[in-house]
Amino acid sequence: MSDIIHLLPDSVANQIAAGEVIQRPASVLKELVENSIDAGATFIQIVIKDAGRTLIQVVDNGKGMSETDARMAFERHATSKIENADDLFSLRTMGFRGEALASIAAVAQVELRTRRSEDELGILVEIAGTRVFKQETVQCDLGTSFQVKNLFFNVPARRRFLKSDNVEKSHILTEFYRVALVNSNIAFSLFDGDEEIFQLPASNNKIRIENIFGKNVKKRWQQQLLTIETSTNIANIHGYVGKPEYAQKSGSQYFFVNGRYMRHPYFHKAVLLAYNQMIQASESPNYFIYLEVDPQTIDINIHPTKTEIKFENEQAIWSILSATVKEALGKFNVVPSIDFDQEGAVDMPTGIPIENIRPPQTNFNPNYNPFGTTNYKRPALNWEDLYGEFEKKNDPVESSATGQTNFEPPATISVDTSFGQQQEIDNIELRAENFQYKNRYILTGIKSGLLMIDQHRAHTRVLFDQFLIQIENSKGISQQVLFPEILELSVDDMLLFEQIMPDLQHVGFEFEILNNNSLKVIGVSAQVGTSSVLDLILDILENAKKTAADPTTHLKESISLSMAEYASLKAGQHLTNEEMSDLIDRLFACANHNFTPDGKKIMTLLSLDELEKRF
Repeated sequence: MSDIIHLLPDSVANQIAAGEVIQRPASVLKELVENSIDAGATFIQIVIKDAGRTLIQVVDNGKGMSETDARMAFERHATSKIENADDLFSLRTMGFRGEALASIAAVAQVELRTRRSEDELGILVEIAGTRVFKQETVQCDLGTSFQVKNLFFNVPARRRFLKSDNVEKSHILTEFYRVALVNSNIAFSLFDGDEEIFQLPASNNKIRIENIFGKNVKKRWQQQLLTIETSTNIANIHGYVGKPEYAQKSGSQYFFVNGRYMRHPYFHKAVLLAYNQMIQASESPNYFIYLEVDPQTIDINIHPTKTEIKFENEQAIWSILSATVKEALGKFNVVPSIDFDQEGAVDMPTGIPIENIRPPQTNFNPNYNPFGTTNYKRPALNWEDLYGEFEKKNDPVESSATGQTNFEPPATISVDTSFGQQQEIDNIELRAENFQYKNRYILTGIKSGLLMIDQHRAHTRVLFDQFLIQIENSKGISQQVLFPEILELSVDDMLLFEQIMPDLQHVGFEFEILNNNSLKVIGVSAQVGTSSVLDLILDILENAKKTAADPTTHLKESISLSMAEYASLKAGQHLTNEEMSDLIDRLFACANHNFTPDGKKIMTLLSLDELEKRF
């Protein structure tokens, strides 16, 4: 029997490696920019076309490569970053495996132009599908220029699995932020075709944050960022954390270690602990935290993307990080404190001048005489009319007639009891007498007990169903804005807004897209009104970001829920009996009247048996 084990050809092995390293256009951008940083570049220019499908070009002014190095760079495991296994534990460079360029060349058409400062002429290398088509001497600028064209041209299945242009651009921007935020000493420029997206000069970290995210008017970065800084034998930590009042549903959160972006859920919990009881559970603080540790105490080589890092002193760094963030929040008086120091306080008056005191005055009717006849007459009271009005008010037939609506609840409805059990009740059990408790809950008596409804959640469910139908049927009613408002968005927010704009237009919003990632709001949905419309749009974007990360949630439902929560009745709003009856009828006309779209209970039933047990 012949041997069956054999070596794979380099072209096949490179394509297998490319499946781990190069997952989408953003992966190509990350690898090429990191190589430019390792080459000592002070300026990096990036150009993309068709979200990276057609072209990804990275140009830098780094040290360049020789003719031999330019050709060797495309071989598997060829690198200048390490020489032996011990170097893996003292890494100071972004790359070290030597797989990136070989993987890119296996699934794309690559053109490389590079020149060193000591050379008069540069080198041109053209390679596609691991095959070298051209290598010659050319005239070019100092540094290196990579052009990656037609990504996955020879792997059509991978190309078909790429998402829409907006989604792929969003991933590219995410990788761009991760590199630009930690290398503020390097100037970056990013172009989408001929359109300039970013022009970032060399600066410090705080200015770089402002230059990247500062276009969003809701995020006033200069006002919200608090500086953190500490030095220990284990780690040096510096960076910025956001004030609690600027926390959002999806905050900007970045960890960097030794100039490299990383994801670390354990350290993320350390930061959240410092914000305990300062922000709501659904909100996340913004932070940009930079760690400097001994390279020998971390392991980077555990994942192909090099974003997961193991720390030798993980628990100690966790404690230092949490204490550092708490100190920053306390130092800037974010945490309220009691001040008993009275020095410099204004003296409070200890007495009132006697001349300002007047005796109390009394008034009486001089014509009133209890023992004789006077002109005073007691007002007449018609007790029969008062009793008749009382009977009429408590007549369920008359009351229900005045509260008629166009919503027909089902014959039977299902509600949860206070013990979490389901109970079917007849629609005819619903009565017209309703009581509003604390201007928050609606209590209505039925034959089987007492039904308690949360008015905010009930109205949210009703509006959610209405908005979802409007989006699907494009039947929203628009209300023109008297004074149009302009909203400036970041680049990635604008890409996301372009995805959800058709759905917003279906419910009545009208927009005019301006230059520089700005938009003008000229019409809103008639059911939400024009008050704080910019905050509503920003909330819709924040929820849509979470939806984009969770494929199980649809954008239409996310938009409908954001608008419903914004326009629904708030706790503390007084309702008349007719308004409460109308809300109850509309609620029971919904397919799911027990829970809000995000799974919160709307109503509960306290049965007669439970009431009797309590007495």
